[in-house]
Amino acid sequence: MIGHWLGRQLQVWRRSAVDDGYGGQISTRVRQPDDVRAKVDQPSASERLLAAQTNSHHTHSIYLMPDADVRRGDELHDESTGQQWRVLAVVAPSTARYRKADAELIQGEGEPDG
Repeated sequence: MIGHWLGRQLQVWRRSAVDDGYGGQISTRVRQPDDVRAKVDQPSASERLLAAQTNSHHTHSIYLMPDADVRRGDELHDESTGQQWRVLAVVAPSTARYRKADAELIQGEGEPDG
């Protein structure tokens, strides 16, 4: 198990559609009840190359517990640092020791890379 490596607590925000009262819907993000433990790493050179070839912006690899409820399209927020990531894909190895979320750092205008 990799639990001892997962030193960060991240909030999970998921898109939800709500009726607007006029026949349409408003899309909003809703914080999920359970935070997830995580380890946030820079992707390897080969992962960055693969992302570039598929026109993706994979900036971070986020390692999670195997039962973490994180899905493609979710946003992960670190309240202690203010960093936020958009999940591009979630994969797991053949043995369920961990899950890995390929993610893109969401930066506000004028913020440094991180």
